[in-house]
Amino acid sequence: MTFSLAALGPALPEILLALAALFLVLFGAIAGPKSVDTVNGLALAALFAALVLVLLGPSEPAVLFGGSFQVDAYGRFLKVLTLLGSGGALAMSVDWLKIEKQSRFEFAVLILLSTLGMMMLISAGDLIALYMGLELMSLSLYVIAANNRDSVRSTEAGLKYFVLGALSSGMLLYGASLIYGFTGTVNFAKIAEAVHEPSLGLIFGIVFIFAGLAFKVSAVPFHMWTPDVYEGAPTPVTAFFGAAPKVAAIAVFVRFSMEALPNVVHQWQQIVVFISLASMVLGAFAAIGQKNLKRLMAYSSIGHMGYALVGLAAGTEEGVRGVLVYMTVYMAMTLGTFACILSMRRKDGMVENYEDLAGLARTSPVKAFMLAALMFSLAGIPPLAGFLAKYYVFLAAIQAGLYTLAVVGVLASVVGAFYYLRIVKVMYFDEPATPFEPMPAELKAVLAVSGLFTLLLFVYPAPLLAAAGVAARALF
Repeated sequence: MTFSLAALGPALPEILLALAALFLVLFGAIAGPKSVDTVNGLALAALFAALVLVLLGPSEPAVLFGGSFQVDAYGRFLKVLTLLGSGGALAMSVDWLKIEKQSRFEFAVLILLSTLGMMMLISAGDLIALYMGLELMSLSLYVIAANNRDSVRSTEAGLKYFVLGALSSGMLLYGASLIYGFTGTVNFAKIAEAVHEPSLGLIFGIVFIFAGLAFKVSAVPFHMWTPDVYEGAPTPVTAFFGAAPKVAAIAVFVRFSMEALPNVVHQWQQIVVFISLASMVLGAFAAIGQKNLKRLMAYSSIGHMGYALVGLAAGTEEGVRGVLVYMTVYMAMTLGTFACILSMRRKDGMVENYEDLAGLARTSPVKAFMLAALMFSLAGIPPLAGFLAKYYVFLAAIQAGLYTLAVVGVLASVVGAFYYLRIVKVMYFDEPATPFEPMPAELKAVLAVSGLFTLLLFVYPAPLLAAAGVAARALF
């Protein structure tokens, strides 16, 4: 099968990232350690160029490689989010890695390769493309988690993530083989045509695939890796983990459910409802006892993935729109929060406990105000962006008749508000601790953008809602 350059046009962002990664590997290997700054700059430029290509790409849906790769409004929306998340995380990491003497040119290349895997995952049209994208993303993440080779915590985090990730990949592959065995196809659209009255074997296949995807979004009961990996990995890596990969994993979770299984919503809806309920409850209660901010954000992310899955559990267009709005807001809040965590440096090194933020309102009032806004938003307090995100997923659940799920979600939000508001209390009411070192410019930029987005989204949410609505319709 041959393809002209014009036929490959919809895949240009992915082709660009692949070529950029190959070039930067060669350049870094030849130029050596002194190439780090150049490689980081070129990697950021490649991510920006890919973002421009996604935004300027064809508006009509396109299918390539026999249906394995599809480009539509849904994919474009989530690719924009993924590229913004990867670019923001890479920009925040540059100075931190230099100061901690962990700066290597391979870091930026692995970010590019992982982002390429995420974009393939978002555009997957069959189970084989889904697995290829997932593994390209995951293999890069395993290495990035162990980026600090001299740290026992970092290498342990990479090994834990690798072992458990291999288990989840095996479960996903087994589920894919069952679905192929019972339907005779791996293509999402053809699976939908073949599945009307699911057999027991097919249901087992769906369960195993959902288990593999739940691991990637760190949803209960497949969340066990998240707190240890978040705490052990270098902080910029944790920021990256919390942003872009979660977006891609949720994207394929929703696409597979809606495109391959639209005729058996009732069967998979029960699985998603359970995962969502368990994630919201565990994320709310388990974070209460955490003092380390990275572990706290790990449990927070588990809870937030539960809230996002509320929209998927609805199984409707409104539910998918709610998921897209939620992931946009969640990524902005996560990047902003990690910009603050990355800036928690004193002369004797980095600190990570929330108690170290004591009196921040008096030593750095603007940063304290922005972080307080992000904490209020993560807690879902109106009229901030986090409230709007929860409103749309809970609204979709109520419209779908999932009243218990919505009520438990609201109660979990109330419990979760405790540990977010505790951080605000420490910043504004405790005696000031030793001031932090000045905040680097790139961290200030990320914090300003995410903080202003969180504060001002309620003023004019129409563009985000319209874009999410168009993207959701593409799946129906």
